[in-house]
Amino acid sequence: MPDKINPNELCNRFRGYYPVVIDVETGGFNAKTDGLLEIAAITLKMDEQGWLKPDNTLHFHVDPFEGRKFRASGVRITGIDPTNPLRGAVSEYEALHAIFKMVRKGMKDANCNRAIIVAHNANFDHSFVMAAAERAGLKRNPFHPFATFDTAALSGLVLGQTILAKACITAGIPFDSKLAHGALYDTNRTSLLFCELVNRWKN
Repeated sequence: MPDKINPNELCNRFRGYYPVVIDVETGGFNAKTDGLLEIAAITLKMDEQGWLKPDNTLHFHVDPFEGRKFRASGVRITGIDPTNPLRGAVSEYEALHAIFKMVRKGMKDANCNRAIIVAHNANFDHSFVMAAAERAGLKRNPFHPFATFDTAALSGLVLGQTILAKACITAGIPFDSKLAHGALYDTNRTSLLFCELVNRWKN
């Protein structure tokens, strides 16, 4: 008889995928030409009862690549001045190398075989992570090349809301609009939202 699958292990909940919540702040909307300014990543874990929870966090201000473009609309949304030396920005390589290292360790500890990006309007964040990883020459990218979990779509299905702030509030998660469009805060809220949505469907 095959071993009984434990539904309270993360590796069994998402078919071997290891969910990592990501948010990026950028100077525009084109991942190939516009600068990555800030990124945060939060890994997830399951407790012994099978409840999904946020785990480890990394956050970086990023020095955008040489030759990038900045769109006024993108900078207005984020409020980030990429020329401000007080940002303490690191290179795309440094930021993603550290995040990928954290993710690979989490995958190993959870017995998962592939990481998957969780994000709000996930195609946007996924495209910037993939483009930055390619520019940085990072070969060991743990993330699936195209699959994602999109909390905008999931929230629309479960809550009837697709905007992050409204989805969080509807789910009973506090949301401070003054802190929005900061990668760390948005990633934190998205991680809580995703956990809430997944935990609602727990058997």
